[in-house]
Amino acid sequence: MSSRMSRRSLLASAAGLALAAGPLASVARAAAKTPKVLVIGLDGTLLNRVKDADAPNLDALMAAGLTAPSSIYANPFAPTLSGPGWSTLITGVWPDKHNVKDNTFTGQKFAQYPDFLTRIETAKPSLSTYAVSSWAPLTDTVFSSKVDTRVSTPSAEYDTGTTSRAVAQLRDANPDAVFVQLDNVDHAGHSYGAASQQYLDAVHGVDTQVGQMVAAVKSRATYASEDWLIMVTADHGHTDAGGHGGSSWPERQTFMIATGPTLTAGAVRYDVKMPDIAASALAHLGIAIDPAWGLDGRPVQQPAPDDFDALRPQLATRVDETGIGAAVIGFTHTPPSGWSVDNSAMGTGGVTEWRGWSFTTDEFWTKAQADQNREGNIRARNVFAVADGDEWADKAFSGSFDSALVSPPYPVTAGAPATLTYTTYYRHEAPQKGEVLVSYDGAAPVTVKTYTADTSSRVEKVTLQVPSGARTARVRFRYTGGNNWYWVIDDVSIKPA
Repeated sequence: MSSRMSRRSLLASAAGLALAAGPLASVARAAAKTPKVLVIGLDGTLLNRVKDADAPNLDALMAAGLTAPSSIYANPFAPTLSGPGWSTLITGVWPDKHNVKDNTFTGQKFAQYPDFLTRIETAKPSLSTYAVSSWAPLTDTVFSSKVDTRVSTPSAEYDTGTTSRAVAQLRDANPDAVFVQLDNVDHAGHSYGAASQQYLDAVHGVDTQVGQMVAAVKSRATYASEDWLIMVTADHGHTDAGGHGGSSWPERQTFMIATGPTLTAGAVRYDVKMPDIAASALAHLGIAIDPAWGLDGRPVQQPAPDDFDALRPQLATRVDETGIGAAVIGFTHTPPSGWSVDNSAMGTGGVTEWRGWSFTTDEFWTKAQADQNREGNIRARNVFAVADGDEWADKAFSGSFDSALVSPPYPVTAGAPATLTYTTYYRHEAPQKGEVLVSYDGAAPVTVKTYTADTSSRVEKVTLQVPSGARTARVRFRYTGGNNWYWVIDDVSIKPA
């Protein structure tokens, strides 16, 4: 049972599709077809093992739409268990908001951060919502009583009963949003390990059941007039030996496989995160996401790659690091167009990968050293910038870590307020310091934010008062320290306040 093409061109084409599918296009599509959503959760399923298994239905979905491998947190942020995982997928927020840290759901904040079906019922009560699960806590606890129908499959029926109920609902009723959870892959992972043939057999089994659900959708008499977004996902991964809850890379794995009207066939993306499942379902049904909800997810149909993401094709393998696999692609010191790194005061020597600001990925950075809270960097996406004095100092060095990440000049309106926004994650040890400085029209930089204490992963917003006559603003993120900790920066922008 559950314990709970090039990449740059893909991003560019996805962004183009998002523009093409703007508000007017969305309205036209909605007028022509009725939007509907099917979310299928495969507990404890690893994407790489799906690719190894006999899984023709999941393979067909990947060929027809988007495949987005993703990673999650680990302790102390939250363990890689089903309670936190499913709660994140279903509510669209990370565990630091929904507050589920284990499978007891003690302290949960579902009233503040409800499941996506409840948000649908609140926004559009006329829509029909349905949830069925093999793991009862999902339909008993995570989904609220506002959902039209919640079914916890009796244990004697297990995934077979869950599938038959979902198929009947999809084929014979008229649901607008359906959530289904299947448990047997996780069961096989615990019993035999993810490296086993039994695990592959379980993947084949749920693949057949996914195929039955997709066939039920396509057999609907009204299918031609409907606009289905189908998303398949998982709450966590498994170790080869079996089990999850820890911080290893396999345990931290999840994914989104999605087919829908704006998703390019055969696309692969790296900017998708767990909370995007809920946000994508809401967006597809025409429900505007209120910033006051505090969702961490963003609709997969509306990709928003930042400057750092363009570096993915340039990422290289390890140089000095030994804990990272030789084949893992994941770092560069070359900044994206318009950006620069000022290492004029940077010490010498140290670990090459982390000498000054680097651009890296979650896989590469967390494998450099596990269990030092790097796994809590959950709000950065795809490629991000990191200054890591701790890892730099793991090889003989001289001097201190003093490096500044410098943005391009952003246009601003003279005399008017502006908002500097960026995603950050900062772990502190004195005498380390993180400074955010802004320079207007090339004048001397002025400090607008200082970090001298641990700061959890968050989206930071800093109000700027643009001086009279200023036309541009350039940001400097300066990290100073030595054998201390680290600072992450991602998704930087300056916009009118």
